[in-house]
Amino acid sequence: MVETRFIVYPEGDTREIGHPLRVNEMVDLNGNPLAPPLPTARMIVYRVWKITTAAERHEQSVSYHLEQVTRPELDGLSARGG
Repeated sequence: MVETRFIVYPEGDTREIGHPLRVNEMVDLNGNPLAPPLPTARMIVYRVWKITTAAERHEQSVSYHLEQVTRPELDGLSARGG
């Protein structure tokens, strides 16, 4: 079975990615995982809040739905606190 993975931005746009993600995992604009401490709070960070799967014949599609992390939370996750 072929598995295709997508990130789904809050606005509804999608982008294919080549790796699995987990719920509550933080990612950058391209869907690459991030680990605290973040280098700065001045960046756009998303969190995976839901994962959905759709299967058809020989293909499975996994969608990782994202929500944007708020600035106050980013301040707490950055190495310099803002």
